[in-house]
Amino acid sequence: MLEIDRLRKRYGAVVALEDCSFVAESGRVVGFLGPNGAGKTTTMRSIFGLVNLDGGEVRWDGRAVEEEVRLRFGYMPEERGLYPRMKVRDQLGYFAELHGLTARDARESTDDWLERLGITDSGTSRLDELSHGNQQRVQLAAALVHNPDLLVLDEPFAGLDPMGVATLGDVVRREADRGKAVMFSSHQLDLVEDLVDDVVVIDGGRIVLSGVLADLRVASPHRFLQVAFAGVPPDFDDLARTAGMELIWQREGEARFRTSKDRDPVEFLTAFRKAGRVDQFRFEPPSLSDLFMEVVKR
Repeated sequence: MLEIDRLRKRYGAVVALEDCSFVAESGRVVGFLGPNGAGKTTTMRSIFGLVNLDGGEVRWDGRAVEEEVRLRFGYMPEERGLYPRMKVRDQLGYFAELHGLTARDARESTDDWLERLGITDSGTSRLDELSHGNQQRVQLAAALVHNPDLLVLDEPFAGLDPMGVATLGDVVRREADRGKAVMFSSHQLDLVEDLVDDVVVIDGGRIVLSGVLADLRVASPHRFLQVAFAGVPPDFDDLARTAGMELIWQREGEARFRTSKDRDPVEFLTAFRKAGRVDQFRFEPPSLSDLFMEVVKR
C-alpha cells in the first residue's frame, strides 16, 4: 500500500502541496484528479524522489520509500521520457535491467509486453518512427516491463484513439486485479469513471475529496435528472423553476437537472410528461464529473 502523508511543497509564494494525504491500496485503481496546476504531477514526482519536499512522507507498506523500494515502482510521466532514436525492444530491455532483471528475463518480459500491447512488429523500430498511439503503448510497456508493485500513470490516455484507450484501460484493470496498486491522473473523467475503484481529488495542493467512488456517489446530497423529449421540447428554464430543480445544461431537446436526494423521482417524471412527450428519463446519483465539479470551484 502506498501512503501519501501530509506532503508540503512550495515554490516561492506558490503552494504546490499543502497537507496532502491519501492512500493507494494494492489491488485497487485510484483516480487522482484535479484541474491544471492542482498538484497532481508534483505529488506523483514526489513518489519517485524527484521533488524535494518541504514536509511529509511517502511510505510503501508502512516504510519510508528508499531507492531499493522505488525499483519496484513503475512510472509513466506526462512528459514522455523515452529515447526517440533508440529501437523499442532495446530500450525496454535496458529499462528492465535497470530495475534489476537479468538480461534474459528482461528480453522475455519485453517480448511479452510488446505482444500484450499489440506492438510486437514495432520492436525493431525506433520510437520516433511510431505513431503517437504506439509511442504511448511503448511508454506504458516501459512502466510495466519490470513487473512493478506500484504503477503510477500521469495522463496516460492523452491523445489516444478509442482502441488505444480500451487497450490501456484493460491493462490497468488487469494489473490491479493481479494485486498491483495503480494510481493514475486524467482529465477525461468519462474514461476514468468506469475504470477506478477509488477517487482522490486535489485542488490548490489540498485534497478536497477522497474515498470509494461508489460510496461517494451514494453519499452525495444531490441527485441528477436527465430527460430527453421527442418533438418540440418545453422551456427548460421554466420547467426547472416550476419543479424546484437546478438546470445544469440543455441541448437539442435534452436537459440535465440537479435536485436533492430526498425528492421523489415520480414527481419529476409527472411534471416532465405534462410538459411534453418524454423519450428518455434518468434519476441517478452524481457521476464522477458531477462530484468533481461540486468540489472544484472555478
